[in-house]
Amino acid sequence: MEVLQKLAILKRYKWIIIMLFSMVILSLLGYLFILFGGRFVFDEKAVILPQTSKVVAEDGTVIGKLYTENREYAAIDQMPGHLKEAFLSIEDQRFYEHAGISFPAVARAVYRDILAMSKVEGASTITQQLAKNLFLHNDKTWMRKTKEVMASLYLEQNYSKDKILELYLNEVYFAHGIYGVNTAAKFYFNKKIENVTVDEAALLAGMVKAPNHYSPHREPKKAKQRRDLVLEQMAKAGVISTEDLLDYQEKTVKIKPMEEERNPWLDDYLDHVLMEAERDYDLSRNALKRGGYTIEVYMDTTVQKIAYQHFQNDDFFPASNDEVQGAFVLMEQETGHLNALIGGRRFQLGDTNYVHASMQPGSVMKPIAVYGPAMETGDYQPYDFLPDEKQEVNGYEVANADGEYAGEVTMYEALVQSKNAPAVWLFDQIGIGYSKTFLEKLDIDLPDNGLSIALGGLETGLTPIDVTESYRPFIHQGEWMESTSIAAIYDDQDKQLTLKEPKTVDVFSPQVAWNMIEMMEDVVISGTAQAGDYTKALAGKTGSTQHPQVHGKIKDAWFTGVTPQYVATTWIGFDKATEQNYLTAGSVAPTKLTKAILTDVDKRRPLADSFSPPSNVESLPKPIDLPVITDLKAELSIGGWALMQGKLHWTAGNDNRVIYRVYEQTEEEDIFIGEVQGKGSYTLNVLQFFRTGNYYVVPYNPLTDRLGQKSNVVNLKFDF
Repeated sequence: MEVLQKLAILKRYKWIIIMLFSMVILSLLGYLFILFGGRFVFDEKAVILPQTSKVVAEDGTVIGKLYTENREYAAIDQMPGHLKEAFLSIEDQRFYEHAGISFPAVARAVYRDILAMSKVEGASTITQQLAKNLFLHNDKTWMRKTKEVMASLYLEQNYSKDKILELYLNEVYFAHGIYGVNTAAKFYFNKKIENVTVDEAALLAGMVKAPNHYSPHREPKKAKQRRDLVLEQMAKAGVISTEDLLDYQEKTVKIKPMEEERNPWLDDYLDHVLMEAERDYDLSRNALKRGGYTIEVYMDTTVQKIAYQHFQNDDFFPASNDEVQGAFVLMEQETGHLNALIGGRRFQLGDTNYVHASMQPGSVMKPIAVYGPAMETGDYQPYDFLPDEKQEVNGYEVANADGEYAGEVTMYEALVQSKNAPAVWLFDQIGIGYSKTFLEKLDIDLPDNGLSIALGGLETGLTPIDVTESYRPFIHQGEWMESTSIAAIYDDQDKQLTLKEPKTVDVFSPQVAWNMIEMMEDVVISGTAQAGDYTKALAGKTGSTQHPQVHGKIKDAWFTGVTPQYVATTWIGFDKATEQNYLTAGSVAPTKLTKAILTDVDKRRPLADSFSPPSNVESLPKPIDLPVITDLKAELSIGGWALMQGKLHWTAGNDNRVIYRVYEQTEEEDIFIGEVQGKGSYTLNVLQFFRTGNYYVVPYNPLTDRLGQKSNVVNLKFDF
């Protein structure tokens, strides 16, 4: 009977027992799930906080920053103790004591969420706040709070308290797009995190609750009130004394003024740096936005700003409309360092950067494709004569731009006056394939195979950087060097990356390179690059291309200049050549612009007055202009070993290198009598008594082995 009663009682409470047992099992499973399931919420990538990369000039100017979140990470040991205490005092005083969560706060949060039927209660501990911000910032589900607890426990199990606090202080938001205490310290106080004072630390800690609401830039009074509250909490926690509390609360809030809008003259250079970083170091923009790199560059901020300011002057851009564009490159010739880059008149990131755009180079091709390679053959020298006449070369018709022809000119003169006909003739003589071997050494790989290469009529064209690099050999004994903008790259651990060695190639011999410098110096003094004012040493070459749709107008205009310190290239033109888009002046415009920039640079950093030839070359003599003699006179005098002497007089030119050859004119053939150099007189010592003779003088150019025009003829006779 007793057994039956026990069975009846057991049967009556069976389901209750089962339910209680099930609840225990489920609770245990739930606890284990929460305790060990954090790994499923945890995202290892999220713990690697994105950091700001910055590009910095040599003078410390920040050229640009790249980030998804503007954050400069700081390790916990960089942060002063009072900074950490400020955050702990207002956010989580028991941080170093609890296991990552506050169970009463969690219960309260769940209860309030249920009452409100939505998420209204935030996390309480620093660990929970970090977990929410790292892993659950987009999670609005009912499981959010459970996941938060799971992630918090996981963080506590796998990270030290100091590491959790470090992550938290680097992750928190401080308004105005600023993340992390280090970035905030620089933004608000212009200080490194190590130098933040107690009251400044309290201001930052107070902002975390509502960054935009307590921003000292937006709400200075509320920011001070919140700061003072944090200071009170620090005093209650025993971090500061009551006396210190009163002193700190009396201080006004002093912050760095809001940064002004970004300087527009920086973007051109920054864009090139980003391209170079990706091309040479495999650092994409996305990688830079997260990686916390520091890239030091060779920008000369003074020169960059000067160039930008001149590019805003419409007088340097004569064109049919204000859509005209331009580009400028300044490279340090010794090192290949890019000191200034202008990618457009009003360039912004995302626009076409014209230092990378390929345009038709016109006659700037002549030194690198024709005259340099021709002199390297040894068969052609600067004072050799070339045919100068309108002609058809292998089916390619060529004419000089001014329509004038001299019959023949020296290579020197052809370059100085930028004559087309001699250049194409010479290009045909040396061979297209031969010329392209030099262009390839200059890192110029052309698909073109026609004579138009000599005049810069290319299928794809060259970029201003291509042209600048290709002229560097002339001032550096024939050596080409790849340009670079990047001086150093440091990762987020301040470890320096190995830099790429710039390529170098010997292209021209030192003598040929120096010959070109001396000839191009005359291009500036007396040739096509005379426009503008610049008083220091400058050699260079102009170039322009005819507009394909508007007769007599220009599509592209160029000037590449070489100084003892720099190689500079300026291009002016339009993105697209249309009937509405054309230049109203040719290479005069970029020549003037380049000289104006160099003149202003010289005022701040004096540039060289003259070129100095390397020790292993011979100077190239300047051209000789033969005078035309029209005032030859003759006279008799008594003396000398002959009975009578005859003297010839004429006006000699200013160049003492000219040789004057004296001839006697006879019925059969003219007789060479003698010669003098640089003088305007000659004595005839062999004059016979009662002898009569006719004489004339012809100037001779020893550089070109050419005679000039015959002078007037004079008669010399004895009169009683």
